[in-house]
Amino acid sequence: MNDSGDPFAALHARSHPLRGSLSREMHVRKMPRLQAPARVVQFVLLVDDADVDASLTIMRSLLAPHDVPFDPTVRFLNCRIGALGFTWERHSEFMTYSFLAAGGGPLFDLAPFAQAALWIGALPGRVIRSTQIALIADAPDEATIATHFAQDDLIISDVADGQARIWSDFRLHADGFGRLLVQDKGLQGAELAQLVQRLQELGNYRKIALLGLPEAQAATPLLTGLEQRLTAITGRVAEPDADADAVLEALSALAAELAQIVARTRYRMSATQAYAAICRDRIRALEVAPVRGYGSLDDFTERRLLPAMRTCDAFTRRLEDLSQRTAWTSAMLRTRVDTALARRNRDLLASMDRRTGLQLRLQHTVEGLSVVAVSYYTLGLWHYLKEAVEHQGAHLPGWIDIALIPAIILAVWLGIRQLKKVKRPKTS
Repeated sequence: MNDSGDPFAALHARSHPLRGSLSREMHVRKMPRLQAPARVVQFVLLVDDADVDASLTIMRSLLAPHDVPFDPTVRFLNCRIGALGFTWERHSEFMTYSFLAAGGGPLFDLAPFAQAALWIGALPGRVIRSTQIALIADAPDEATIATHFAQDDLIISDVADGQARIWSDFRLHADGFGRLLVQDKGLQGAELAQLVQRLQELGNYRKIALLGLPEAQAATPLLTGLEQRLTAITGRVAEPDADADAVLEALSALAAELAQIVARTRYRMSATQAYAAICRDRIRALEVAPVRGYGSLDDFTERRLLPAMRTCDAFTRRLEDLSQRTAWTSAMLRTRVDTALARRNRDLLASMDRRTGLQLRLQHTVEGLSVVAVSYYTLGLWHYLKEAVEHQGAHLPGWIDIALIPAIILAVWLGIRQLKKVKRPKTS
């Protein structure tokens, strides 16, 4: 027991450094409670690293007059700035800024959001999506719908198990905003805020996911050209008289270009797949039900998003297939070069064997001649010695000469053989 009386006080010192932040992560990204009528304006800005740093600095200065502390390490903020509610969220490659105005008024009237215009004008980044959401309690008449939406593209769906209805044409209107009308038909508590958040996330992730489509379309002709070049290179590898060095140079250049395309598109294609998966999750969570005679939200999302995702998936598979084929061609070329090298090594070893055999035969011949030459000179020395002895009056019998000739030859042969044993390296 410590002095504080808390038997578990020591647990605080043993907490993981991320325990607090992970716990807070479970409770962020929630919009404040909404009640119809109300209006919401949201901006989605694509940002790079420089834009992120500048955005955090500007956010601090914009929030300071409203006595709102700002921690640049957080990724979500919910507060009030004057008469408007404000929600900010930081994502990996974009930031969202949502402004909420309570009360009624003309649909899609931007007058209450004049302060939001000043903020967005000061913040860096490129606007990829801007949306107006009008929340109402009573069903609008057909004239109101016709005034604010294009009839040819009108989407009407019941969502949230029939507790709300939405209208939109998903067009970019003259004021620079998309429009979404939401009727609350019996939502309770935080359900309206959750619905608005899911609708916004669906639209945002759908738009960001579609960024992969132009990139895949732009790189597809390059990929087609690389596939044709690889086919030609593979054919050259099969030619028996092809220049391996030239083929290797062409294959290396192709592999380098392919690596550049992979490096340039891999993140975008992976992000596209991730965002598309989130869109499918949001569609399921919205519990969309079609309204007879009109297009539905899920049908619109599938018709717009699914073909783009299939194009990106096909592009990714082509990249992987071309990378694999390039690796196979490289392996074939290496096998051919290794085989040619092994053949040359075999011929070289055979030539060395022949030369070694000739050298061995020559050596044996030289050894035979050496025995004869040494024996000849040894016998010559014996005759000089014999003549000197006989000159002194001694007489040596002739059989000594006859016996010395084979003896000297045998002795010389044994001596040379012994020398060869001494020079021969020892083997273990």
